[in-house]
Amino acid sequence: MRPTTDEGPHRLAAPAVPGPTERSLVLGLLKASHPVPAAAVTVLTALLATVFGLDLASGALAVAAVAAGQLSIGWSNDRLDLVRDRAAGRRDKPLATGAARPGTVGAAACTALLVCVPLSLGCGLLAGAVHLGGVAGGWAYNLWLKRTVLSWLPYTVASGLLPAFLTLALPGGPWPPPWLTAAAALLGTGAHFANVLPDLDDDLASGVRGLPQRLGRRGCSASAAALTLASCVTLTAGPGGRASLAGAAPVGVAVALCAVAVAGPPALLRGRGPFVAILALAGLDVVLLVLAGTAPAGARIAP
Repeated sequence: MRPTTDEGPHRLAAPAVPGPTERSLVLGLLKASHPVPAAAVTVLTALLATVFGLDLASGALAVAAVAAGQLSIGWSNDRLDLVRDRAAGRRDKPLATGAARPGTVGAAACTALLVCVPLSLGCGLLAGAVHLGGVAGGWAYNLWLKRTVLSWLPYTVASGLLPAFLTLALPGGPWPPPWLTAAAALLGTGAHFANVLPDLDDDLASGVRGLPQRLGRRGCSASAAALTLASCVTLTAGPGGRASLAGAAPVGVAVALCAVAVAGPPALLRGRGPFVAILALAGLDVVLLVLAGTAPAGARIAP
């Protein structure tokens, strides 16, 4: 009697492992774009465009340019980190889990970048150059700077340039006042430190040692809170030279964030809470600008 083998017509077929569906691949592609930060920056851009008085066509063009730039940065970030994320076993990264395809994400990043160029320049040559400079900073972060002590620099530059991109798209192309540029730069830098907090341990394990990682969790959270507080104070005091009563709200929240960062339990510093709080403060700051009727010189508040 011959021994049974796995060859021939009686071979038992291995159970098929279902691959990702078309819908799951689309969702994976969307998640790989870093949708929360991308959406937050895009919404803030739309609010600022309203504050500065851009007409509907110009405002829509600027918002579309920012959205395309943010998508290109988010997708390129995950694509460039593919090997590192797989080695770290990151279950929150679609490329690492197979929920998204590397070729698709890479193509999406390049396509979004190509679309961003004409959309940005459509707002004016100088305005477009300013915005594309910020997008280039985001790509430089992904390619190299995120692993260096200068990891904060692209956030500072890109955030500080965002108001200028919008004001330069106005008739006459005015530059924003220095206080607004400084407030935006401080807020963007604070968001960088807060955004690192949930992934800090994974970053260190995979060799990513930007400035927040070098400072450790407590130092990183304290820096995020202090930068946010400085931004709120600058934005509140800048327009009229003194803090308004309404402006005390975001300053008070920022002070509370500082207290939590310095003395709060470590568990509060591990989630997305600090990052979400900073984004909420940014939105509140913009709303306060609208209510105060404050706009850069040469701009107007839309009715």
